[in-house]
Amino acid sequence: MGVQGTLEYFSDLLSSTKKKKKKKQIQTVALKIRMDCEGCARKVKHVLSGVKGAKSVEVDLKQQKATVTGYVEAKKVLKAAQSTKKKVELWPYVPYTMVANPYVSQAYDKKAPPNMVRKVADSANMSETTVDDRYIQMFSDENPNACSIM
Repeated sequence: MGVQGTLEYFSDLLSSTKKKKKKKQIQTVALKIRMDCEGCARKVKHVLSGVKGAKSVEVDLKQQKATVTGYVEAKKVLKAAQSTKKKVELWPYVPYTMVANPYVSQAYDKKAPPNMVRKVADSANMSETTVDDRYIQMFSDENPNACSIM
């Protein structure tokens, strides 16, 4: 190891002891916001563009969607959007090709944009009930009180 390598080693060693700021990643936060007119859309865009770290704000009045891109956190964007006194939630829709069973009752939404469904957990379509067992027992051959239709 030469002199240059030794200097680089000590330089890296000393710089690693200092606190390094963690760089934030550029994120895209999509929100579903109840907007009725162009005035509402302007108000939402103005409020969301004031969030620290927001680089661009897009508002789609037809889909009731606002998208914020930049060095932002979803919680801060959601809180800023709630300050407009409008009904706000994180964008709940995904393309229907991303969901295993897009037509279960929890995923299917009439108000969803075209080719989109609500994002639900994979266990949403699993519904085990004891009702099925009662029907099986009702028509069982081993049950002396079972219904026998011939």
